[in-house]
Order: sequence, then C-alpha cells, then structure tokens
Amino acid sequence: MTVNAPFEFTLRAAPTTAPAAGAAKIHAAISATQERVLSPVGVYVQHYLRRLESSDADDQSDHLKAHADHTAAEAAKAISNLDLSEEEDEEESEDLLMTDPKDWKEQDHYAVLGLSKLRYRATLDDIIKSHRKKVLRHHPDKKAAQGHLNDDGFFKCIQKAFEILTDRTKRRQWDSVDPAISDEVPTGKEKANFYEVFGPVFAREARFSNIQPVPELGDDSTSREEVERFYEFWYSFDSWRSFEYLDKEDVSGGGNRDDKRYNDAKNRKERATRKKEDIQRLRTFVDSALKVDPRMARFKEEDKLKRNSKRNAREEEAKRIAEEKKAAEEAAKLALVNASLQEEEQKKARQQAHKLLKKEQRALKLAFKSLNFLVPAGATPSDADIAAATEKLDKITAAKHDAEALVAVRAELEAAHAAGNGLATLDDIVSKL
Repeated sequence: MTVNAPFEFTLRAAPTTAPAAGAAKIHAAISATQERVLSPVGVYVQHYLRRLESSDADDQSDHLKAHADHTAAEAAKAISNLDLSEEEDEEESEDLLMTDPKDWKEQDHYAVLGLSKLRYRATLDDIIKSHRKKVLRHHPDKKAAQGHLNDDGFFKCIQKAFEILTDRTKRRQWDSVDPAISDEVPTGKEKANFYEVFGPVFAREARFSNIQPVPELGDDSTSREEVERFYEFWYSFDSWRSFEYLDKEDVSGGGNRDDKRYNDAKNRKERATRKKEDIQRLRTFVDSALKVDPRMARFKEEDKLKRNSKRNAREEEAKRIAEEKKAAEEAAKLALVNASLQEEEQKKARQQAHKLLKKEQRALKLAFKSLNFLVPAGATPSDADIAAATEKLDKITAAKHDAEALVAVRAELEAAHAAGNGLATLDDIVSKL
C-alpha cells in the first residue's frame, strides 16, 4: 500500500555558543539525496492521517480514542502473568462484572475503571492508567486464551466508561448527576462544629464552579473582608452543572421527526426544571450557612456595638447639654429667689430701723420735756426757750437718721443737763451737724 502523506518538520535554531555566520567553516559536502520507501504503519500514523483528513478540532478526544484502540490491540499480546499491582486496585464485585453494556447509562463509570475513591478528583492521567490496567485484565482475547469465550460485556463497559470520562463535556454531564455523591446539604440546625459541617459541603459544591479557584470557607480567624467576599462569590455562583445525562432517549429508534422534536422539548424542559431546583438548593444552603455562621454573628454584634457607641455618645452629649441647661436655669431661679429674699430682709431691716428711729425720736422729744427743755434746774422755760429748744431738736432729728445716734444724743444731753450745762451741750451738738 502506498500512501502519500506529508510529514513536516522544523530545524532547530543554532545554539547560542555557535560561531557567527561569517566565521562558519565547511567541513564536508552535503551528501546527495536518496529516495527511500517508508511504510506508514502503526496506530499513531493512523491517528495522524485522521487528523489531516478530519475537520474535527477536538484533537485530544481523537488522540484518546487512538490510545484506547492501541491499548486494546496491545492487550491481546500481553503475557498472561503480567503484574497488575493488585494491591493498589479496587475490588471488582460480582455485580460490577455482570454489568450489562446496553445499560451503560446506569453503570458507575468511575467504579468500572477502579476510580470510585477519586471520582471527580481523578485526573486524565489517572483515567488513562486505570484504563490500561482494566483493558489488560479484561480484554476478550486474553479471556479467550483462558477459556472464557464470548466474555466481552465488561470490556465494553470499560471502553464506554473511558469514552465518557475522557470527553470533557460528557464527563461533566456524568459528574453532574453522579449518584455516588450526595446532594444533601446541612439545614443549619446541626449541633456540630459549623466549619466541620459546612466546610466539606462547600468544597464538594465548588467542583461545579466555572470560576476557579473557589474561595474557601476559612475559620474563626478569617478576616471580615474574606468572609464577605466568600458569601458574595456563592450568592453569584456560576455553575456549569447540567442534567443532559438524564435525558430520556427514544429506545425504539423508529420515531418520526415530530416525536423526536417532542422528546427534545420534553428533555429541555426537564433539564431546566432540574437546573432551577439545583440553583434553589444551593441558594438555600448558602442562606443556612450565612444564618448560622458564628463569624457573621460576631460581625453583627460588632456593628451593633459600634452603632450603640455612637448613639450613646450622642445621647450622653444631649444629656450633658440638658443637665447644664437645667443647672443654669436652677441657678438663675435660685439667684432670683435669693435676691428676692435679700430684698425682703433688707426691707424688713429698713422698716425695723425706721421704727427704731421713730421710737428714738419720740424718746428724744419726751426727754426734752422731762429735762425741762434743758433750762437750768428750778427755772421755768419760757415760750421762747421751748421754741428754741424744739427748733434745735428738729435739726438734730432731721440730720441724724440712725436710732443709735439719737440714743447717744439723748444720753449725752441727759448727762449734760445733770451737770448743769445742757443748753451749751445742745448748742455744741447742733453746731456739729
């Protein structure tokens, strides 16, 4: 068979230590070209030709298919006592080995490849390695050599599992509905540690995020900014989870175009319903976490204390101003009362002093009469003496407004009259006014 297939290759650049172009030396002539006949054989050559002929851009899927075909072909040549590291492989139960390949949608693809412990965490390398082991163990040619004819059911399951798990879209569809991973979420009524209850569930749900990496739940020491950013991320969660894997297919294969359209519309409706329910499930879960998160309770309490401190400061300031105003008003009232009392006391004192003054004035007049208007003893005062003494008495009472001063004048006149010089003393007192 002759195949005209172009093979392209690129010469590597000269090393940096190579001499400059001008300093190049020719050591020998280039040998003449010779025509050779190459036989394009092998699975990888076939893969290369398919890539040239196909317009499919999914190179990785094509490469993996080639790998699967090549591995299956090589399994027939494997020696019977090949060491497959049994101690590292998962146990294959009888029910798993009896899986019907026709019911491939019902099979656990991870369990078929021995990856039930890793599941969505399994890398492409893990899948390829596990597939190689399974093919070497369950290839029909190898089983036929051991006397098990027409025993290729589980091998078909292996190939189907490999097909799905190595296709990005199909694997996501399977991972979206993987029955081995629960969709149950905490309700917020659990008594256990918050981080131990909610942390693993957030980590499980994070696998569906289109945005990676996903913020972690953290712990009590996580800052407020990180916690708020965490919940903002989950409230705007962008999920790639889909439910195409659960679509119902027309198994009869004889449906007309209208039936296919009806089934497609029904599947789309059911996918939309499941997607809506899943979004609501996740939203309810995040609400429950936010409600019982001890950090959010602490942040609310801090905000409350901050608000209360500001309000208390305002209330204390208003109280201080009110107390100062009240104290000023009370001080003004007290001053007014004190002024009124003082005025009243002064009024009473003035009245009392006036009474005493009048009393002493009367007493002084009576003293004048009892002292015979200060004329010498044994003499009878004339009308002129009485008038002159009364005039002088009026001057004294008009000039002296102090009762004690009048008492002193009276005492002084009484003593002077007893000494016989009353009129002279009277004249002296008047002259000093």
